Amino acid sequence: MRPTDLVLPALVVLAGLIPLVGGCSGENLVLDPNLGGGTTRAETSRNSFGLPAPELTNEQRRTFEVGDSFFTQNWVSAPASTEARDGLGPTFNAQACSSCHLLDGRGAPPDPFGEEARLGLLIRLSIPGMDPVTGAPLPDPVYGGQLQDRSVLGVPAEGVLDVHYETISGAYGDGTAYELRSPIYEIGDLAFGPMSDDVRTSPRLAPQVIGMGLLEAIPAESILARADPEDVDGNGVSGRANTVWDARAGAPALGRFGWKANVATVEQQAAGAFHGDIGITSALHPDENCPNAQSECATAPDGGSPELTDSRLESVDLYIRTLAVPAMRGHDTAEVLAGARLFESFGCTSCHTVTHRTGPSDIAALADQVIHPYTDLLLHDMGPGLADGREDFDAGGREWRTPPLWGIGLVDDINGHRFLLHDGRARTLEEAILWHGGEAEAAKEAFRLASAEERARLVAFLEAL
Repeated sequence: MRPTDLVLPALVVLAGLIPLVGGCSGENLVLDPNLGGGTTRAETSRNSFGLPAPELTNEQRRTFEVGDSFFTQNWVSAPASTEARDGLGPTFNAQACSSCHLLDGRGAPPDPFGEEARLGLLIRLSIPGMDPVTGAPLPDPVYGGQLQDRSVLGVPAEGVLDVHYETISGAYGDGTAYELRSPIYEIGDLAFGPMSDDVRTSPRLAPQVIGMGLLEAIPAESILARADPEDVDGNGVSGRANTVWDARAGAPALGRFGWKANVATVEQQAAGAFHGDIGITSALHPDENCPNAQSECATAPDGGSPELTDSRLESVDLYIRTLAVPAMRGHDTAEVLAGARLFESFGCTSCHTVTHRTGPSDIAALADQVIHPYTDLLLHDMGPGLADGREDFDAGGREWRTPPLWGIGLVDDINGHRFLLHDGRARTLEEAILWHGGEAEAAKEAFRLASAEERARLVAFLEAL
């Protein structure tokens, strides 16, 4: 059965959710600072993204710490005395999850001036068509599904990624000028000849990883109830679900994770990153990441089969699922409250759905929580400016999943930068908004035409999340 044959559950409207921005709209607006429900942590520090959810059991806390170590520490090439962490590559993009998700936060695109080493941006590769069983994009026959720009000794790296930017000038409604960066990607020093003539590429920046277990625990029918692919309500917003392949279940499933909602579960997101980004095999990805043309890759030593055991994958899965969500700051200040009202009135909540309730979970701390992630987990046409032209399961070349906004105001404090959107082109929250198009065009224009004071209030609200 192909993923598009999935019979989706009947759409239902869930009652009892807190409407709008965590409270009542209008003058009596109340913002709930507990964005992650009972998993929220109020501590503000450089480790705000790396804290465990409260109320984990002692056993879960021990597993959390083990998962943290396998997420944070570098893997090494095989053979090595560090047998639990050998098997890096043979080709790879990073040596550890934390290389890109520093302090469980966001990665950064390459420095166009070459003055600063940055990790966190990778390039997906595919050719037209899809796998007849899974519906996944077909990889480039020579370079696979992702460009690997690093490698172990004796194995050629696949190529080198370079990025530079063109400037796009514009102005707000009040005449204030702004500049946006439009990225241009070049892949050079290809070790195995040219890529396919019809290869499609897509840049993907590593996001912060907080709250993912909560997003996984939102019932599928709740997410699907918000989809409106034919725009029946006529509001210009037509979110769609992505139907993907669940490798664990061997069946189609609702996509929730990744920039195009192309992954069904946290476990599969983690296993896919270990395989694609670090070159580490697991039960879900048992074969080394070596396309047929790359003989040195295929004959390189490995770290066992699989290199990431089931128990270690389980520990990383629990670690990511139970990372706490930082509390909202300044939720009761006049400026933040005013910005929240603008966020709603501009139409931002049409995609950035404020409130969800989680369902049952094997981790009690994640079950039945009222949360405020500011996402509908659906695909939306974001216009030509952000399009990559690459399909991913049911996602089209102009569609992207609405990213959660919780924690967005802490990225600069934790990671020392504010590179936003799927490829890091936006350097500020204002730039990220101004890149919105397609279904978000009206909301973007409402922001662009607002007064400087209103724009500042909206940004203050986002900084508080």
